Amino acid sequence: MSKITETMTAEHRQCDASFAQAEECVAADDWDQGGALYTAFMNETEHHFRKEEEVLFPQFEQLMGHAMGPTQVMKAEHAQMRQLFQDMQAAVDERDKDRYLGLSETLMILMQQHNMKEEQILYRMADQALAANADNILQMIDNVE
Repeated sequence: MSKITETMTAEHRQCDASFAQAEECVAADDWDQGGALYTAFMNETEHHFRKEEEVLFPQFEQLMGHAMGPTQVMKAEHAQMRQLFQDMQAAVDERDKDRYLGLSETLMILMQQHNMKEEQILYRMADQALAANADNILQMIDNVE
């Protein structure tokens, strides 16, 4: 595994773990802990998206000479997930366990498919295309607020 793939895949795993912890708490009706964990997951995932959208995707698109293709698909999926985040937050606020768990299942499937595409295709393409500048790009990714 190359540098970009390794770094970004590790972030996926951390987000997945946070997501699972929040879901377990909500399923057990522990709304205080579940709500806090959900917020942490959402913030962590949003931060990951910003790293991709502000640094990785533009670097890749610049080298490719266009913003079409894999990065366009990934950005569209980020938008879908952001909508689910809002809907899930509403379910947390209303303490609606059935709604939360239904949305959670939808989000889990979307995240799994999304992460697989990034890890198996986009990150590997980025590692190859951006290899000469990978250390600098990873430093820029680390600096995203």
